[in-house]
Amino acid sequence: MTDWLLIGLFAALVTLLLLTLFGFAVYSGIFSEVVVSAGLPPIGNITVAYKFQVGPYGDCGRLFTEGCSVSPKLCSIAVYYDNPHTVDPEKCRYLVGRILSEGDEKPSEQVVRMFLKYGFKIFHFPAPSHVVKATFPYTTPLSIHLAVNRVHPSLDTYIKERKLCAHPRMEIYKGDQIYFICPLARQGDFYVPEMKELEKKSRAAAEIEDAQTDTTGAETLSDTSSVSLEITTDSRETSVATSILSPFTPGRGRDEVDNRSEHSYSESGASGSSFEELDLEGNNEGDGMAGLSADQGSAEDQETPTAKWTKESIALEKEKGEE
Repeated sequence: MTDWLLIGLFAALVTLLLLTLFGFAVYSGIFSEVVVSAGLPPIGNITVAYKFQVGPYGDCGRLFTEGCSVSPKLCSIAVYYDNPHTVDPEKCRYLVGRILSEGDEKPSEQVVRMFLKYGFKIFHFPAPSHVVKATFPYTTPLSIHLAVNRVHPSLDTYIKERKLCAHPRMEIYKGDQIYFICPLARQGDFYVPEMKELEKKSRAAAEIEDAQTDTTGAETLSDTSSVSLEITTDSRETSVATSILSPFTPGRGRDEVDNRSEHSYSESGASGSSFEELDLEGNNEGDGMAGLSADQGSAEDQETPTAKWTKESIALEKEKGEE
């Protein structure tokens, strides 16, 4: 009888523990609906004390703790500039800090000095005109993990489906709510000086790389052009000699010229679509193209002035030889 009583008490304790954990998860927002929308922002312009960091977003907890230790009563803010799914976690850029004032309110000079003393910097964020936004309950530390795993994927889906330009990703911990905000305009106003400096360096490095690529390409093109010029010069000399002796050899002549022209256009970057457009225009004209082909055929049967000049020269030479 005593054994059954112990088993019953143990089962009751396990059940109570599971119910407690379940209630804690529900209170933390595990079943809360995530609604993403676009519209006016939930906050106005704000002044923040922040620290900028480059590295995995998972390391941001230390900065949250540091900001909270300086002034526990203020709201926390985080701004994430890079997508961790497409950017190397070690290169992700973000800031974490505390909101010193909102709207027309001015921050306390004493609080500002305190944050500056601990290495924080001060920056002013204007009120965005339109944003993509969502909220999630902030009741326990578990709420943060639930929000990260549920809200951010919903924001990604909403922005991608509507092809919006919404960045950076902002989180504001205010009261019992976490506000997720993605500005749709004036995104550059939310870039702190450290972020702007990194952007300038990145663009400068990209420009240098592009310049080196262009230089290498120009040298290659120069070498290719020199070889092409030599080949073209030899070809022209051969063509001139051939045209004097026989302007258009029967069965070849114009076919060779047309083939060379086609080959040159393809090398110069003439796209297939251009030829297709010409074919379409030709099909629309119909009889006109046929008439043009007939004219070309009759022209081939006629003697060219160069041919006549060549024959007359040969006849004069024969007469002089007979004399």
